[in-house]
Amino acid sequence: MSDTKSIPQNTLVVVADGHGATLFRTHGVKDALTITEERKLTPHSLASEGPSGSRPEEQSPRQTDEATFAKQLATELFTLKQANKFEHMVLAADPQTLGQLRSALHKTVEASIALTLDKELTNHSAGDIAQIIRNAA
Repeated sequence: MSDTKSIPQNTLVVVADGHGATLFRTHGVKDALTITEERKLTPHSLASEGPSGSRPEEQSPRQTDEATFAKQLATELFTLKQANKFEHMVLAADPQTLGQLRSALHKTVEASIALTLDKELTNHSAGDIAQIIRNAA
């Protein structure tokens, strides 16, 4: 028996990139873990909102939009956490988005992360994502 930690039942799974995020919920544990989609989040009001913090002058408009969405996603996750919508979270994002998200996440959200996947998974099926989580946990 390996000493891997198990992802708890009902864990929030966030699969994100700079253009959107999909929220899933886990069912079952260990080898029986599956996920179902709860909802999609898309960027909104990017031009009027802007990213948090200072941005390099050489940053492209697309990179600025991605940073703004990371901030929006971090805010949404904090809102869900405050409403007790999740206790544990799996966070999967490409390296760029993951870095932007980490700097924007509230400490209570960050403390909920049970597993981080430094991978682009937005075009994967729920079954594939569940398998990747099972293999990583």
